[in-house]
Amino acid sequence: MFLVFNKEKITSYVVAFSTVAILFTLSVFANNNKTLEVSAQTNEKLPIYNVQTNENKIALTMNCAWNADDIDSILETLKKCDVKITFFIVGDWADKYPEAVKKIYENGHEIGNHSNTHPHVNKLSLESNIKEIQNCNEKLKNIIGEDINLYRAPYGEYNDTVVTAAEKLNYYTIQWSLDTLDYTGVTGNQMWERLDSKLKSGDIILMHNGTEHTADSLELIINNIKSKGYEIEKVSNLIYKKDYKINSQGTQTKVNQ
Repeated sequence: MFLVFNKEKITSYVVAFSTVAILFTLSVFANNNKTLEVSAQTNEKLPIYNVQTNENKIALTMNCAWNADDIDSILETLKKCDVKITFFIVGDWADKYPEAVKKIYENGHEIGNHSNTHPHVNKLSLESNIKEIQNCNEKLKNIIGEDINLYRAPYGEYNDTVVTAAEKLNYYTIQWSLDTLDYTGVTGNQMWERLDSKLKSGDIILMHNGTEHTADSLELIINNIKSKGYEIEKVSNLIYKKDYKINSQGTQTKVNQ
C-alpha cells in the first residue's frame, strides 16, 4: 500500500511538472511571437531597393569611388547600346576626376550622390551625415550646374539617422536589389549568372567602375538584360517621386496603385 501510494504520488508530480513545463514553453513561444510581430511592424526607415511596377523596366547603376581609368570605355559601351544609367559619385572622386564627371553628365547619364568621403555612415551623427551629402552635392553642382536628389550611402549602410539625413535634404535614398559583385573580380559571365534567374521588373542593379571586368563585361550584361525584354532606365525614371510607400523588404510601391 505504501509503495502504491508513492507511485501514484510520484506520477502526479510528473504530470504536474510536465504540465507546468508545457505551459511555460507555450508562454515563451507566445511572447516570442509577439516580439516578432512587433519587430515586423517597426517604423524603421528604409532606402528604395526596388520598385513595384507592371512595366518591364530596370535601373542600372554605377558607383564611382576608385579610379577613372575605364570611364571612357564604359561611356562608349553605353552609347553603343543606346542606354542611359545612373552614376553614384563620391565627392572625393569628383575632386580627382572632374572631367570624368562632366563627360558622364554630357553623355546624358544621371548623376547621384554617393557621399563626400565614403565613410561608414552608420557611425556618424545626423549632422555629419547631412554634411557628407551637402559637401558632395556642392562639388557635383559646381561641375554639372545642378543639384542632385538621389543618394546612395557608402557600403550599402543605412539606419534611421542616415535615411533621415537624406530626407531632410529632399533626397531619395537608393539601395539595390541585385549586386553583380563586379568589385570581386568576377567575369562578365559570372556577373550574368547572378542576375539571370533573379532579374524582374523594377530591379535596381549595382555595378562599379574601376574594377577588373566591369568595362569589358558591360555590353554583355546590357544585351542579356535587353534579350529578356527589359528596358534599362535611369533611377529617376524608375522610382515614384510622390504618393508612394516602402514596404519592409525595401520595395517602393505606389499608394492606391
